[in-house]
Amino acid sequence: MCLTQRFSNCKRRVQFYFILVTVWETVSGQIRYSIPEETQKGSFVGNIAKDLGLDLKELPDRGVRIVARGRNQYFALNVKSGHLITAERVDREQICGRLEKCLSHFEVLVEDKVKLFAVEVEITDINDNAPSFQAKELELKVSEITAVGTRISLQEAQDADVGINSVQSYQLNDNKHFSLDVQNGSAGVKYAELVLERSLDRETQAVHKLTLTAADGGAPIRSATAHIRVVVLDVNDNAPVFTQPVYKASVLENVPKGSLIITIRATDQDEGVNAEVSFSFRKITEKASQIFQLQPRTGEISTVGDLDYEEAALYEMEVEAKDVGDLAARCKVMITVIDVNDNTPKITITSLLSPVAEDSPPGTVISLLNLQDKDSGQNGEVTCSISAGLPFRLQKSFENYYSLVTERTLDRERISNYSVTITVTDRGTPPLSSTATIFVQLSDTNDNAPVFNQTSYTLYIAENNPRGASICSLSANDPDWGDNARVTYSLIEGQSQEAPLSSYLSINSQTGAIYALRSFDYEEFREVGFVVQARDGGSPPLSSNVSVTLFILDQNDNTPHILHPSLPTDGSTGVELAPRSSEPGYLVTKVVAVDADSVPVSQFVGIDGVRAFLHSYSHEVSLTTDSRKSPFHFPRFNSSSIMTSQSPELKDPVSLSVDLKSSEVDQTFVQVRNYNCLVEGRKEGRKEGRKEGRKEGRKEEFTERFIATRANIFNKDSVSSVLYILSLFLLFQIGVFRSSQFCTLYTKVTFSDHPTISFASYKSQGNPPDHNYAF
Repeated sequence: MCLTQRFSNCKRRVQFYFILVTVWETVSGQIRYSIPEETQKGSFVGNIAKDLGLDLKELPDRGVRIVARGRNQYFALNVKSGHLITAERVDREQICGRLEKCLSHFEVLVEDKVKLFAVEVEITDINDNAPSFQAKELELKVSEITAVGTRISLQEAQDADVGINSVQSYQLNDNKHFSLDVQNGSAGVKYAELVLERSLDRETQAVHKLTLTAADGGAPIRSATAHIRVVVLDVNDNAPVFTQPVYKASVLENVPKGSLIITIRATDQDEGVNAEVSFSFRKITEKASQIFQLQPRTGEISTVGDLDYEEAALYEMEVEAKDVGDLAARCKVMITVIDVNDNTPKITITSLLSPVAEDSPPGTVISLLNLQDKDSGQNGEVTCSISAGLPFRLQKSFENYYSLVTERTLDRERISNYSVTITVTDRGTPPLSSTATIFVQLSDTNDNAPVFNQTSYTLYIAENNPRGASICSLSANDPDWGDNARVTYSLIEGQSQEAPLSSYLSINSQTGAIYALRSFDYEEFREVGFVVQARDGGSPPLSSNVSVTLFILDQNDNTPHILHPSLPTDGSTGVELAPRSSEPGYLVTKVVAVDADSVPVSQFVGIDGVRAFLHSYSHEVSLTTDSRKSPFHFPRFNSSSIMTSQSPELKDPVSLSVDLKSSEVDQTFVQVRNYNCLVEGRKEGRKEGRKEGRKEGRKEEFTERFIATRANIFNKDSVSSVLYILSLFLLFQIGVFRSSQFCTLYTKVTFSDHPTISFASYKSQGNPPDHNYAF
């Protein structure tokens, strides 16, 4: 019952201890695993995803990876299975040497959360190494006067394994003179001493052959043997004696080579040659043998290699003093290495987030840094800082880890990248420091809308343009980058002249070039107002608009239109009738012509009192008849009224030609052909100043021609244009029909765009005109 109660109590204690360890490990964030050495590459260590509480499907997306502390990385993470596996064959002796407990530490980083989990893997030893002796054959010389119970040190068997798998026992073959005594040295190392059980007699037996066997405690047991040849010497019966059993010394790790560390002293009570003592290292590691040197005659220990506190802080060795008779004594030497500030701190960038979005909020983690200094004490304590004036700061995470985080809002358009220099300094005297540079690239966000070069645009195009003609190219700039700065252009659809804007204009979405989709007509409409939008390629896109006004420029593309006199529709000659008794100054007719083009492109040959003919352009008006003195004239310069200058003569046929032309570069003419004016004869005598005796009823026939230029009276934007035309007709009716005796004008109108005046052929009763009268 007592045993049952004890077992129950023990079980509860174990459960309590297990719960305590589990809680401690959860709080500390550390996970522990254990594997035997010699585990092959790819072997399972533990389910790290399960132990960290991570979803297996999220491992690749969350950037879970292993951050090794040293140069070698012995473990890897299988992101598909979430298992922690070995990255190579695990050799405990290579990783930890003869350390009793072999631990490998590393961290698991979850990058999207910038969170670390400490992992510790213990590598347990297996019995994979057999003991070995440095020398397979060993010769010992023992004086025949050696006292019973004398101990003779034997070479130590080496075993790379530790613990129970290291050397645990020594055995000596059966003999009458010697026995074996096994001693425990430092760090649990066992060594054997040969004990003399009986007095030696060289004359009886000069040489004793022994076999020494060293065995470890593994399963199965591994062993090694060495053959010892004991040679019995005569005479010398006193062994050297050290002045003290243990020698201690301290030395700075930066002492130069050849520096004296300590002097070992030993004496021998014998005299002469038998009292001469020589010193040698008996137990020393291979690394220590490369650093320290022992003078055999003086016992001085000096340095021949470089000391490094970070590699070994304490060296323990055994020195043997031996006389010429091979009698020896041993002492222990302990050399302590004092740390100096000879290691600069190291910066390891374990994680870097780049590029960084320019709209990242303050406190965003950019990089995770690990700071290390191999020195101890204050020499190993470090502080770190970054360059001033940067929008970043360092924030300590835990132990020697720091996070580089944003301190304020970033703006890629102002600064697109940063060079962050991190300086780490230890607290040694003098302090040592090192630097590391992190290049942080900012990624663009669409925070700027395109901006046009002008707040509004005024464009011009001449009418009669070809379809597809380029009008102008608009440009908008966006300070963003990439797709966020890629600007496309479009027209905001609207109505123009009761038609969609897209039927008039188009815009190249890439270049901003505006094209005419049709040939514009100034007389149809004179301006087009529309809006151009510039939109970037961001998400969501940003845009801006600009107002554009396109003015249509007039060209001389319309021929004048004769309003009066009107011509017969059958193509016959127009005729004007004038009374025989008409006095000088009698109004024969007026010519009224209009043009749809604008001033000064279009001009007007108008009625009396309207001075619109050719405006400021040069012009000439000529009158040609078949007599030296013309019976007709223009009452004023630039007048469109044709009046008589004398009473018509019945006996002389008259042919009258009137030319009106503009000296404008590109002229359009209207030609009035075969305009005949007939003067009716009457029986009554003529008025004063007229000759009698002419036949009654005789008519004089003459031909007139008019070339009229254009007049700007059809202005769509002015109501006065319509009123003006009505006034022309009203004045014309008053002037032409003021008498019962009148001339009838029949005209035939043709249009020509060529600037050369073409003359019509005339047929009259008289000879061709031989005089030209210019007004």
